[in-house]
Amino acid sequence: MTRQLKITRDQRIGLRYAMPAMTAGQTAAYITHHLQLAGRADTLFSDDAMTLVHDAARGLPRAVNNIATQALVAAMAARKNIVDEQSARTAVNEITAD
Repeated sequence: MTRQLKITRDQRIGLRYAMPAMTAGQTAAYITHHLQLAGRADTLFSDDAMTLVHDAARGLPRAVNNIATQALVAAMAARKNIVDEQSARTAVNEITAD
């Protein structure tokens, strides 16, 4: 005879964690760290671009990831060697467009 496992709501394990927003310095370090993990040690984001990414993302890691990735795409599409403020602004506009 086979036994079935009945899962009820009380048996579920949940975890919720609210991470506070990063400061501008933490956001810059976060982006730089991820770029280093990807093998990029040189400067790839201008200071203005870092500031814009942080401000638009409000320091929230998931939003920082999304905007920074889109900014990299925008810089590549414009054939730029560095993500400048204009590339970051293009990314913010793309992500926040309704």
